[in-house]
Amino acid sequence: MAKDSFGGWWETNWALWQLGMEASAVVAMRSAKLAAGGSPALAEANRMIAEKAQAAFEVQMGLMTGRFGSPDTATRRIVRHYTTKVRANRRRLGGS
Repeated sequence: MAKDSFGGWWETNWALWQLGMEASAVVAMRSAKLAAGGSPALAEANRMIAEKAQAAFEVQMGLMTGRFGSPDTATRRIVRHYTTKVRANRRRLGGS
């Protein structure tokens, strides 16, 4: 296995691990907001569904049009795409 290939694999897996950790934090913050109930919880639930559908649509379109490039490049770009979305939610929900 070439050094570049292994390095790319390692970086991609590290980014996926970080995304998983950040997503877990967002799930916890969202769960607390939803558990509190009321109109803020309903708004958050609606926002969550809309955001997930939009993010998935953007990835599907990127894959269908070839915008993401090769499989290796596409993987990194998709992880970056979702990382951006998760970080924005973490900031919005009050995480640093």
